[in-house]
Amino acid sequence: MPKPNPAQTPDRRPTIVLVGHGMVGQRFLEAAVERGLAASHRIVVLCEEPRPAYDRVQLTSYFSGRTPDELSLTDRAFLDKHGIELYVDEPAESFDREARTVTARSGRVLTYDTLVLATGSYPFVPPVPGKDATGCFVYRTIEDLLAIEEYAKEHATTGAVVGGGLLGLEAAGALRGLGLATHVVEFAPRLMPVQVDEGGGAALLRTITGMGLTVHTGTGTQEIVTGEDGAVRAMKLSDGSELATDLVVFSAGVRPRDQLAREHGLAVGERGGITVDERCRTSDPDVYAIGECAQAVDGRVYGLVAPGYEMAQTAAAAIAAEEASFTGADLSTKLKLLGVDVASFGDAHGAAEGCLDVVYSDSRSGTYKKLVMGAGGELLGGILVGDAEAYGLLRPLTGTVPPLPAEQLVLPEGAGAPVALGPESLPGHAVICSCHNVTKDAIQACATLPEVKKCTKAGTGCGSCVKVIGRLLPQSGDTGLCGCFAQTRQELYEIVRVLRITSFRALLDGHGREAARGGEGCEVCKPTVGSIIASLAPTIGAEGYVLDGEQAALQDTNDHFLANLQKNGSYSVVPRIPGGEITPEKLIVIGEVARDFGLYTKITGGQRIDLFGARVEQLPMIWTRLVDAGFESGHAYGKALRTVKSCVGQTWCRYGVQDSVRMAIDLELRYRGLRAPHKLKSAVSGCARECAEAQSKDFGVIATASGWNLYVGGNGGATPRHADLLAQDLGDAELVRLIDRFLMFYIRTADRLERTAAWLERIDGGLDHVRDVVVHDSLGICAELEALMADHVTHYRDEWAETLDDPERLARFVSFVNAPGVPDPTVGFVPERDQIKPDLPLLSISPRPLEGASR
Repeated sequence: MPKPNPAQTPDRRPTIVLVGHGMVGQRFLEAAVERGLAASHRIVVLCEEPRPAYDRVQLTSYFSGRTPDELSLTDRAFLDKHGIELYVDEPAESFDREARTVTARSGRVLTYDTLVLATGSYPFVPPVPGKDATGCFVYRTIEDLLAIEEYAKEHATTGAVVGGGLLGLEAAGALRGLGLATHVVEFAPRLMPVQVDEGGGAALLRTITGMGLTVHTGTGTQEIVTGEDGAVRAMKLSDGSELATDLVVFSAGVRPRDQLAREHGLAVGERGGITVDERCRTSDPDVYAIGECAQAVDGRVYGLVAPGYEMAQTAAAAIAAEEASFTGADLSTKLKLLGVDVASFGDAHGAAEGCLDVVYSDSRSGTYKKLVMGAGGELLGGILVGDAEAYGLLRPLTGTVPPLPAEQLVLPEGAGAPVALGPESLPGHAVICSCHNVTKDAIQACATLPEVKKCTKAGTGCGSCVKVIGRLLPQSGDTGLCGCFAQTRQELYEIVRVLRITSFRALLDGHGREAARGGEGCEVCKPTVGSIIASLAPTIGAEGYVLDGEQAALQDTNDHFLANLQKNGSYSVVPRIPGGEITPEKLIVIGEVARDFGLYTKITGGQRIDLFGARVEQLPMIWTRLVDAGFESGHAYGKALRTVKSCVGQTWCRYGVQDSVRMAIDLELRYRGLRAPHKLKSAVSGCARECAEAQSKDFGVIATASGWNLYVGGNGGATPRHADLLAQDLGDAELVRLIDRFLMFYIRTADRLERTAAWLERIDGGLDHVRDVVVHDSLGICAELEALMADHVTHYRDEWAETLDDPERLARFVSFVNAPGVPDPTVGFVPERDQIKPDLPLLSISPRPLEGASR
């Protein structure tokens, strides 16, 4: 943005001065542009922080690797295009309502015609002795996070968060991510007392304490105890106990930043907040207030971003002489705190007279669901903890009678009648995106998700509505894989198989869209085609090694070095341990390798041992020793078979009825290296007690007195699904034959990155169709499917053994091509619990104004 030049002709347009550039301030700028105010007015922004607006809702994602630049909400091109003048690190110090001027900290004086205050809120710090001691922080800005991170690295092993609300649990997640033993102190009798009730708080407490955090509810902080150096050493609590801690984060709520308004005669609420009318005008009609600094006409100060966005749009409309009003907002919210989904909507606490609660609670899984129903059957509100998948559909139904009984809406899948509730049941006026107040009708006026985001901004806030939006949009006539191919993945598979195409280039030039032919492909089609060619390599005569020739350029990041990339740039090593069975000699080899290379070791849920912290140049040396000891690649890096778990079966267990270990080993060795649309996991249980958890796998086997039952389409993870019974009481040979068919049919017909669970639910006819094809050969293709699997089994070669035998292949394992013997200096580690963990360098940021702005 060009720097204003006093020598130029003065800008005669009326001036809007925006004080504050947070999320709500940025939304005001966008709303002003949408209404043509950037063309008719000069817009100047005074930003107190050393950086433009960023996504404060996602602040904690900084600790999982998201950079401040990635958190930014400010597009530099947007400011330039619309001539918006932004001054960072330049807060407003005062304003003169009579002269209509604003004075910034630097002494800059700006004349305004309209003043918009978006000063937000500040963290409330309880007035306890020691609150300003070294090691005490608040959790509000990126600078706060940087300070916490730096202090924790050098001075803390234990941290305590004062406050167990939304921000408090976010802060606790950050301290836990920094490796600190973490405590949460909440004065209320439960966590998140505003959003959840006693039952929801109990479910949340169980889950969070299960993560290793210590929670103290029903007690307050009385004093911060310091050492001789003035730094935090402990915290005295109101129950008389003392909590040892090196670091304290105050996250006990926020207060509106209304001081500037108070000092200059604007009306404020009794409990804070700049008083505004339904147009967001203050007691001075030339001054507006929006967001957390304002008290709306309903007497409430809204601390959520969605009401702030509505106020920003209302103020922009008022300045543009358009009809708009803000009289209150929906306080519904959905969040993921410490990995736990928490949502509340409507009358969540059941304050309405005569209302009834419909509750489902499962303490084992940490799931709690409560719907508040009116006397007439209408849905008044609800609380969801642990499983908030239904939030996007339930919230818009608030105030209406749902099309299904409330009991069916809270029961998990499989525990009651099947739930057929979908977005088509929502009325047109239902608000789908509460962040931007976008209705179902407005969304259905668009054709694609990008169009929805561009035209309505729905889906660009918290993101919880994106799934519902996708189901509301018409299905595109173009079902092509990407902009390079008009065919689906299934169609490309058939083209490659039938025509025996062995290269991406031949497929793109011969069958790609006209505009894509001769090009390089894209990030969607390259790994997809690479996987297809790899899975069909023995049948079509292609090179099976994924890093040879053109295939290397098609692979995903992890495949490039046959290892999983970790957050600090190091890699993990995962040798295959079929069925989880391992000899003492091989265990010793793994231990010696981990010791000699200084690797972090972890036993996984897949019954194998992961070794973390290998530098890329160390991978060949590590694998040389492992291969020499008889290990193979575990393919943890690829979209392929991962593991086949097992219990000890009838060999050792008094309940076992079949040899589950032998079967698991046979299956893992048969399907090792099989490339698929997504990863594959399996398990074999030796009896109905199901110790190997086979029903949570892509294909699972459970022993019976008469043979084996085969289950398919299960998975754990974020959206767990129990597998479905495909066939029962199978002999060994028939079991393997059906798994061969099932896997090759899945590989043949699934979409890219589609797990078997999603595929089974999507494919026409579902499980019944798959059973007809795989068991009864209804399509007459089973012999072909079996032949494809036989080709894979016959031609399997261990990728790491092949790599070690070829000097040219080994040459890729370097950090720097021009200095192959030099390790990456940014990959470092620090000790933790007698092992290592990544030493993530602090992000060094030198605050500076954007071009054209001055301090």
